[in-house]
Amino acid sequence: MRRFRLSLALVVMLTVAVLVVGITFSAQAAPPQPIGPVEVSSAVYSDVSGPLSGLAGVAPAASTDKEKKEKPLRVLPNMGNALNQTDGALQTAAGPLAGTTSGLNFAGVGQGDYGFSDQYAPPDTVGAVGETQYVQWVNTYFAVFDKATGAILNGFPKAGNSPWVGFGGGCETNNDGDPIVQYDKVARRWILTQFSVSTLPYLQCVAVSQTSDATGAYTRYAFSYGNTQFNDYPKMGVWPDGYYISYNIFNNAQTFAGSKVCAFDRTAMLAGTAATQQCFQLSTSFGGLLPPDLDGVNAPPTGSPNFFMNFGANSLNLWKFHVDFANAANTTFTGPASIPVAAFSAACSGGGACIPQPSTSNRLDSLADRLMYRLAYRNRGGVESLLVNHSVAVGASKRSKITSVRWYEVRSPNATPTVFQQGTLGISDSIHRWMGSIASDKQGNIALGYSASSGSVFPSIRYTGRLVGDPVGTMQTESIVQAGGGSQTGNLHRWGDYSAMTVDPVDDCTFWFTTEYLKASGTFNWSTRIASFKFPGCT
Repeated sequence: MRRFRLSLALVVMLTVAVLVVGITFSAQAAPPQPIGPVEVSSAVYSDVSGPLSGLAGVAPAASTDKEKKEKPLRVLPNMGNALNQTDGALQTAAGPLAGTTSGLNFAGVGQGDYGFSDQYAPPDTVGAVGETQYVQWVNTYFAVFDKATGAILNGFPKAGNSPWVGFGGGCETNNDGDPIVQYDKVARRWILTQFSVSTLPYLQCVAVSQTSDATGAYTRYAFSYGNTQFNDYPKMGVWPDGYYISYNIFNNAQTFAGSKVCAFDRTAMLAGTAATQQCFQLSTSFGGLLPPDLDGVNAPPTGSPNFFMNFGANSLNLWKFHVDFANAANTTFTGPASIPVAAFSAACSGGGACIPQPSTSNRLDSLADRLMYRLAYRNRGGVESLLVNHSVAVGASKRSKITSVRWYEVRSPNATPTVFQQGTLGISDSIHRWMGSIASDKQGNIALGYSASSGSVFPSIRYTGRLVGDPVGTMQTESIVQAGGGSQTGNLHRWGDYSAMTVDPVDDCTFWFTTEYLKASGTFNWSTRIASFKFPGCT
């Protein structure tokens, strides 16, 4: 990797500039408005499964797989974002190579690995780390790995609907994907969820493990959104008083109707009892909201609301969700508070396909119309922070824009939310970077993983990071997890739609990142990797 030397003068200028940003870019004074009414409904069905290890659904071998499907991309409307601005937070120099200690780096589920053959694109690669296991899900199949060795457990991968075998309805019969896997670090439970949308009603299928063993029994739920509200792009976060989820709602799977945000009754679901959801439907002015996901052992302050975030024109929008499962009349959803950020232009003219690859004219999707999973929350010594990222376009010429990753650390969400630091990864090597995921460890060190590609670099897996004492708004030089071996060809543009950076709950230091790449050029032949690493001094 090319290395740059950051002069003392530049360090001082960057530090002062970003500190000024941290002071200036605070939420506007206008009071946030309540949204409503709250929609309350019970799970349409719930039961308890047998051990997941014994349920059917092993992925088909390549010889039996003949159908290839491209998942449709439901693009969000432009929320007023400028498309040709000078980036106001571009990092023009980098520090030393991110001095992380590598852990495991092994194959996830993908073409030719573990007897698997790709059926859908994109893989929607997501994963989470628990006490002893790592669970990865790639759209319609998932696997459980031994965290100590990286070995896949016997009987995996399994079809995404296999946790709902015997459950009945769409959750059992449909394997529609858009999955999220979470590990509830406080309760030491796994949450598996995907939608059921190929039959009516539209459902969100949720399974909560009864122990910290991902291969054990689960309490299973199905939450309904009726026959018209297509619950696209679900994203879930763990919070002390609920499991919070967001959707981009499309009426009859066609017309954008705004984001919907919901809280599932976590207490009931952990107890294995009947559960309800409380939801708010936003207007078509807002899409792509993310719920926060709790990292670390320190809970939010007592009585803290949950937070949701999306972006607008040179701003982040923050909502507060206070839920009361005993009395829904007390439940509120207020916002947004608008938090000004440095100017940016959304990549690929707002979210299309513009990422180049070697030896093909086929371009890859950026998903620049939304924030990227996860919105990572941490309470470190009483300092609350939210980390998030999205894809932006950088460069002086409209025809030679480079896609890069803009990241933020927002502090004091319970009071006056403020951008403590922000940055856009540098573009001096003309490599496009996108599809990021970000998190921090217990010391405040930050890791950011993403895809990287150019006309001479095959789509690859990389990450960068920063130590808590580094100049604010800066990242160190990146590391390569997996070099790509080929380009995605044909007319298949889909990439992502998300990746996952999570933090080990045991030491609260080790980062685990998973996303896709290709071993060789082709169509419907993606692979994935799972890699772990940590910063020195974090133990």
